[in-house]
Amino acid sequence: MTARSARGGPEREGPEIQPVELKDALGERYLAYALSTITARSLPDVRDGLKPVQRRLLYAMMQLRLDPASGYKKCARVVGDVIGKFHPHGDVAVYDALVRLAQQFSQRYPLVDGQG
Repeated sequence: MTARSARGGPEREGPEIQPVELKDALGERYLAYALSTITARSLPDVRDGLKPVQRRLLYAMMQLRLDPASGYKKCARVVGDVIGKFHPHGDVAVYDALVRLAQQFSQRYPLVDGQG
C-alpha cells in the first residue's frame, strides 16, 4: 500500500518544494541568463579578439578552402554553410559579422578580403 499525504494524494519522495516569490525567481534567473549571454556571445574572446560568430565564419571559410590563393566566393555560400552547420539563428547576424571582418576600419587587421 502506498502512503497518503494529508490531502489524500500519494506522498512524494525527494526534495520538498519550497515556495518562492515569482519576482525574485525571475530576477535571479534573468540576471544569470543575461550575464551568460553577454560573456558567451557579445564580448570578444581575450585569446584572439573574435566573437563566436566570427570564429565560426573563419572556420567555415577554412573548410571551403578559401585562402588568398583561391578565387572569390559569393557571400551567400559562406553564410549558408555557417548557418547550416554552426550557427542556427538567422542570416542577418552572420552577414553583419562577415562584413565587419572585411571592413578595414572595424578591426586592426582585416581577416577577410571583401570584393565588390
